[in-house]
This record gives sequence, structure tokens and C-alpha cells, in this order.
Amino acid sequence: MQPPFLRTLHALRRRLPMPNGHWARRLILSVIVGTVAGLVSAGLEDLLRLGTDHFIGTARHVGDASIFEFRWPVLVMPTVGGLIGGLVLAFLLNGDRTHGVVEYTNAFHRQMGRLRLRRPVINALGSIATISSGGSAGMEGPISALGAAIGSTFSRLFPLTPQDRRVLLVAGCAAGIGAIFRTPLGGALFAASVLYSDPEFEGDALVSSVVASVMSYATFVSIWGAGETLLPKASALRFESAVELIPYAVLGPVCGVMGIFFYGCMHTVEHRLVRRWPLPIWLLPAFGGLLTGVLACILPQVMDGRYLFLQNALDPAFYTPLGWSLLKWSALFAAVAVLKCVATACTVGSGMPGGVLGPSVAVGGATGGAIGALAIAVAPEGMFDPSLQYALIPVGMGGVVACAMGTPLAAVVMVTEMTGSYGLIAPLMLVCITSYVIGRRWSLNPAQVRSSVESPAHLADPIIHTLESWTVGHLMESNWALTVPPNTGLDELAARIEPGTRPVFAVAEAGELLGVVSVADITAIGAESASGLPGLLVASDIMTPSSDLVVVHPESQLYDALTLFGRTNHEVLPVFSRRRRAWVGMLSRRSVVDRLRAHFEEAREAMLEEHIGLAAIGRDLQMQQLMMTISPVRTERVQRLFVPIDAIGKSLRETDFRRRYGANVIAVEQRDGSCQCPPDLDAPLRTEQRLLVIIEDRPEPETD
Repeated sequence: MQPPFLRTLHALRRRLPMPNGHWARRLILSVIVGTVAGLVSAGLEDLLRLGTDHFIGTARHVGDASIFEFRWPVLVMPTVGGLIGGLVLAFLLNGDRTHGVVEYTNAFHRQMGRLRLRRPVINALGSIATISSGGSAGMEGPISALGAAIGSTFSRLFPLTPQDRRVLLVAGCAAGIGAIFRTPLGGALFAASVLYSDPEFEGDALVSSVVASVMSYATFVSIWGAGETLLPKASALRFESAVELIPYAVLGPVCGVMGIFFYGCMHTVEHRLVRRWPLPIWLLPAFGGLLTGVLACILPQVMDGRYLFLQNALDPAFYTPLGWSLLKWSALFAAVAVLKCVATACTVGSGMPGGVLGPSVAVGGATGGAIGALAIAVAPEGMFDPSLQYALIPVGMGGVVACAMGTPLAAVVMVTEMTGSYGLIAPLMLVCITSYVIGRRWSLNPAQVRSSVESPAHLADPIIHTLESWTVGHLMESNWALTVPPNTGLDELAARIEPGTRPVFAVAEAGELLGVVSVADITAIGAESASGLPGLLVASDIMTPSSDLVVVHPESQLYDALTLFGRTNHEVLPVFSRRRRAWVGMLSRRSVVDRLRAHFEEAREAMLEEHIGLAAIGRDLQMQQLMMTISPVRTERVQRLFVPIDAIGKSLRETDFRRRYGANVIAVEQRDGSCQCPPDLDAPLRTEQRLLVIIEDRPEPETD
């Protein structure tokens, strides 16, 4: 039985049929997915604020600069949260520790865009419990997976292709990221690029991602207000001079190293310690929460899941009351960055619900704060503007995200939107690209593939792109040869069926299509009559009416038409004009197949002519295919031979090749790589040819 949510959506689907246009379907669904994801993100944000304010917020303020303060609630709350998370992991998630971004990426590449709501909903709610109890985790990853699941759920309500389903999956992820980070463009780019470890985008989903992210962001700010960005105090920061590139040039590699360190912490806990700890699966997260609590007693900033510490660090007044030196501030930021990695590994790596995208942002900000304070402290007086200390914080955020998630360009745009300014765009680009190059091999998203070439989602791209570039109007037959009037008798129809064919007759009158008659219709009537085809029946009696036919339009893409062929199992589709609804022709499945075959044969010939190495491989593969068709016989060997010198200029028949050389020629390979099988027995053999032969092993004579 379906849940009420899906029953409601199916009811809406029946009342609001989707348009036929390829782009119209995607855009309308993207608007719906973005709006729903924005509402869900706003609701989860409210729950997170309530949770942190009423739980860990009552025990400790995680946004200040205090250190080494032991408090029992700080130690106990993450442990209790871990115990709850362990029970969720064991009994609701079946022990699967996959976090948000990885789950989304895996659904795109390996599950044809299918991602059900149950698990992302549990993870999102569980991550709120984790963060509210003081665990070091992020909401952003679970929200991205939940948005993707919303997109996938809506795609199940309509007869969409796997390609369209993946597009909505990406659009949903973009909507979640765009809302929770308040970065509509950055969310779209992140969702489209986090799928690959190379700096590559899922271009087919980019438009839908932008639309969904904009709608989600608009919905989110309508509820929470659009007055502030995530880092409002960073909007006035600017890149001032070329000399400032020095600390930024240092920050990039350091962010790359921190990304690698973060990966090492997560990998160590998830793949080594968790497997060796002699604890039941539901108790492991509680132990991880206990370790997080111990770290929080040293540095409470590791429990900050809402970036309060980093937001405060952008305010110069934050540093004044303590009277610390810049070197001490640098050490604090560095310690926060390191322990945040360890605490997140203890929390998320042990199995507590939550994501690693948010902690990546926090680690990057703390890394930038450490380098910024150090640069001002050691540089000669007046060399750098004091604001540089604060500018490196948002730039560091982008650096670690670019490295940890493999999304350098998306990180640049996201941080630009977080600050609400382009003032740091130049150093941000430098740091993100540098850190990405250094740490790209150690991404926190193991479900990534290197590029679209390696993704199962793109194996058929050459065919799909070709079909999408052609329209039905290019291949339809305007004058269908098998058009008959409605009073045509069944005997006459049967007489026009040629042996080995399965024609489809168009029943038309005065240029109007009344219906179609297939061979199956005729044979079904014949089977019902013991004496053959009834003589009184005519075409209009057995035809499928035009009102029941699946039709296409001249402007429709051939890819959509081929999808209809697959769903209906029809050999022919009627073509109607979109405006006048007039019958203009027929499209046959055979014409599409023949056109594709001719196109790829032309492409193959051009490719082999362009690339000599591929031509050689092509010949070898052709030979291998030919040899695979030969039944293996133990006493025979297949070989590829030069033409014997004494056989040049003579035919196989003249040389009596089998008797003279003890080999049976099954094919002749020409100079251009083509293969003649079976060979022409009377054609003269040439020097440049190769012979594919079966050589019979002659039994050795028996000896006494």
C-alpha cells in the first residue's frame, strides 16, 4: 500500500497531465522539485535551530574562543546522541553508513537515478539529532541527498526515461544545497560537478539544476528572510594588491593537505577502527560520540554545526576581550581545524547520521583563520592590510571544499555567494584550484567516477545525442505506401503482405487517418475463423482507431520517438502536426534503425581514416569476431597468414590451397582492413592480403 504522500502526488498527476515537450517537462518538474525542496530545507533549518538551542546550546556556547573547559553535559550529550544514532543505524538503516553526498552520487551512476525517500529522510532527521546533541557533523550532505530523493520521487510519477530521472535527481540535490547554504548558483554547480572527480559538469542537468536551485532558494528566503548571507560580515572584504597573493599561495597547498588529512581521519575510522572495535554496531556510534565529547571538552568549537565560531571570527571585536597574540590565535584556529577532522571522523565515521560537507566548510574556515593570523603576525608591519586576517577565512572554506569534494569551480561560486561579494574572487580561484590539484585523489566522495566517460549513465551518449539532434520530420514518410481506404477487404490486405514482412496499413479517407491495421490484427481474425479470413470484414472493422494510437509530431526528437517505440512495441507511429492535428505521415522503427546504422558506419569510416591505431585495432577485432563464430575443434588451429609467394596472382581454386598447404581459407583480409568472408575462390591473391585459415594438425604416425 502506498503512503498518503505518494497517493496525493499520483492524484495530482492525474489531474495535471504533463506537456509533451522535452524541455517543458523538465522545467515544470524542476520548479515543483525546487519548491518542495525549499520548503523541506526551511523546515529542517527550523528543527536544527530549535535542537541546538534547547540541547547542546544550553550546556555550552560553541561560538566563542574558550578552551579546556570540562562540563559533564558536553561529554554526555554526544554519547547519548551516538546511542540514538546507533539504534537508528542498526534497526532503520540496516547498518549502512553511507552519508548524503555519496548516496546521491551512487544513485546517479549506478541506480539509474532512483533514490527513495525513506533513507534520506531518516538521515536528515538523524543528523539534526546528532548536531543538536553536540556531534560533529553537517546538515548539508543529508539535505542534498533528501533533495535528490525528492527529485527522484517526482520522476517516478511520470513515464520518464532514466536520463530525465537523473536530471531531476541532480536538480533536487542542487535545490537542497542552494537553499541550506543560500547559494543558488553554487548549489546548481555543486550538484552537477560533485558526480565526477575531474573538473567536469553534468551538462544535461545544469539548466534544470539552476531552475530548481533558484526556486528552492526563493522558497527558503521567503520563510527565513533574505537579509543575510551565510557570512554577512565578509561582504566588505577585498583583495587589495599582488603582494597579498603570498599568503593565499600558502593557503592553497595547506587546504589541500588538510583535505588529505580529513580523508585520512575518515578512512581510518570507517575502514580500520570500526571493523576492529569489539562492539556491536548499535553501540559504536555511542563510543564515537563519547570521543567527540572528550575533544569538545578541549575545544568546544568542534561541536559547532552552524558556523557560529567562524562567523564571529570575521568580527574584529571578537579578538579584543581575550588579549591573545596573533600567534596564539593562529594556533587556536589550527587546533580547531585538526580536531574538527578527528571529531567528524569519530561522529560520522562511527555511524552517527550526518554529512561531511558542512565539516569540510568549517575545517577550511579554521585553516584560513590560522594562515591569516600567522601571516599578519610574521609579516613586516604594513606589508598586509589587517583585513587579510579575516579574508582568508572564507577563502579557506572554498579551498577545503574544492579538495574534499572535488568541486573547485563550484566552491569558488559557493563562497562568493556566501560572502555576498566578488571582492575575493581572484584569490579564491587560486586557492581552490591549488588545493584541488593537490588533494584530488583523496576525495571524501568515493562514489565519484573520474569523468562522464566512466559513468554508466553515459555509455549510450553517442547514440542518444545523435537521436536528439534529429527530428521525426527528417525520417517520416509523408506518402505511406501501405495506405488503404476503410472499405478494403481483409483478403486484399492479406494479399499485400509479402513473405517475411510485418507491414502496418494506414486506414485513411480524404487525407484523414482513421486507424491502423497490423499483421497481428489480420492473423487474429483469421485464427478465429475456421475457413480462413471472413470475406465480409473490411479494414475499418478491425483497425485500431486513431484516437487510441500513440502519435508523434514532426518536431519531436527521434530519441523521444524511439522511447515510444520501446514502450508500445509498435513498428510504426503515426505523425500528426502539432497545431492542426492533421495526419502528415508515418514513422517506422526500421527507418530509424537504418538511418542510425548508416550514420555510425560513416562515423566509423571517418574515425578509422583519421586514427591509424584505431584502424589496426578495428581489423584485429574484426578478425576476433570472425574467429569467435568458428566452432572450436581440438585438432584445428586458426591462424592469420601472409599469402604464400608461389600463390601470388593465382586464385584459391587454381592453387588448390587446402590440399597443397594443408589449410582451409575461411576469410581474406584486404589492405584497407575489410574482410571478405567467405572468400572468392576465383579472385587472384595479392601480396598485401592476409589469409585467415584453419590449419589441421596431422596426426603423428604411431611407433612401436
